[in-house]
Parts: sequence; structure tokens; C-alpha cells
Amino acid sequence: MADLDLNHQAREILDIAEKYGVEQNFLFITTFKRYQVQTMILNDLEKTLRDGNAFAANEDVNGHQKLYVHPAIAEYNKTAAAANKTVQMLIKIITTLRDGKGKPKELDNICGQQVMHIEGI
Repeated sequence: MADLDLNHQAREILDIAEKYGVEQNFLFITTFKRYQVQTMILNDLEKTLRDGNAFAANEDVNGHQKLYVHPAIAEYNKTAAAANKTVQMLIKIITTLRDGKGKPKELDNICGQQVMHIEGI
């Protein structure tokens, strides 16, 4: 899994929004806050997966141990997909509402850094 600095990416998005004058827009602010929460959740889930195991054991009603894929993997993938959509919305807000300073080329770089799903865990 690629080691992504999600907080750095969030700072880049905020810097671009400020550059294009949309950082005070209500839609941008609420969407950006949602992205920050998603980033925090992803960081916590990554820590859980690094510190733990890809499998979780659970005992059924008969007392038998059953192995399951760790639920954090599915939650990470769901949150990563939601974070990707939120980044796309932030980019759309910036490009739609920018104050005429031209196309933000920096956004092409952000698109290439979207959160990846966990594979091979």
C-alpha cells in the first residue's frame, strides 16, 4: 500500500482554494470539513490495520472459532471511495467558483494522488 500523506493533500487543496478565492464558500467549507473527517477516519483505520491482522477471529454460538476478514478493511475501502468522491466534489467546486484566475493546474496533481483502496492485505 502506498504511504500517502493525507493531511498534506488536504493542505494542498486548501491552498488551491485560497489561491482561487473559494475558501470562504459555504459549499467548499462543508465539503472540505467532510473530507477532513474522512481523512481522520482513514488515518485511524490505517493504524488499526498496520497494528493488527488482516483477519479477525469470532466465536460462533457453538464455541467454534471462525476467521473473518478484518472489518476495518471493508470500512477503509468504503471511506476511501467516499473520500475520492469528496475530492472530486472539491475540485468541481474550485473549478466552478474560481474567480477568473484561470484553470487551476494544481488540481491535476491532486487528482493523481487520490486515496487508493487497500489491495493484497
